[in-house]
Amino acid sequence: MIEHDLIRKPVSTFRDHALMPPILSASLQTPQLAVSAAIFRDGKVLLVRRARSPGKGLHSLPGGCIAFGETIVAALHREVLEETGLTVEIAGLAGWREVMPARPGDAHYIVLSFAARWIAGEPVLNDELDAFSWVAPEWPGELRLTEGLQPIIDTACRLVGA
Repeated sequence: MIEHDLIRKPVSTFRDHALMPPILSASLQTPQLAVSAAIFRDGKVLLVRRARSPGKGLHSLPGGCIAFGETIVAALHREVLEETGLTVEIAGLAGWREVMPARPGDAHYIVLSFAARWIAGEPVLNDELDAFSWVAPEWPGELRLTEGLQPIIDTACRLVGA
């Protein structure tokens, strides 16, 4: 039976014959919802440098994708802890950014960025990041930022009262 044969064939066979299962092709064509945190401590904001795409070499806010069934708040706390080892208090939504695919195969992200206050911990980076800096929010110096980040930092600064 044809259906039975298709179920048993590996995904690479589907791709070779342009019969990619709808669940796989849909996931590549659906924007990924992500969160990030502008974390403030002693009047400075934490910026991290991405070690891989998207945004490799650029400074941004710690964060990542929301898992299915996970709340936005839980995802934010999890991502901050995984990427930096920090515990934070969320102050509010600072804005959002859309990261469009730069090349075929790249993902499309919608990132909800939150203002947060540092509560505990010292930055410990995971394999997704290769550097961090606590910087004055109004002037990140020579750091190359991800597109659209400065207005989010400015709004987050107002939300936390920094």
